[in-house]
Amino acid sequence: MLKRLDEFQIGETGQIKKVEGEGRIRRRLFDMGVTPGAKVYLRKKAPLGDPLEVTIRGYELTLRKDEAKYVYLEVEESK
Repeated sequence: MLKRLDEFQIGETGQIKKVEGEGRIRRRLFDMGVTPGAKVYLRKKAPLGDPLEVTIRGYELTLRKDEAKYVYLEVEESK
């Protein structure tokens, strides 16, 4: 099931399948390592849901909700 990163719940893990957006926003995401194939774990959300803190490629990354909406992931089933 594909799900946008801004819709993830704390503790969910997924693999990036596609990154949408154009121009600067897409380039910024790619520069931060948000690329197809990377595994993402949602660590925290701010009280109002913005920003999000994720673990990707072994480091913590903070993304705004408006950036996270461009990232589509395949949700991994929890064990």
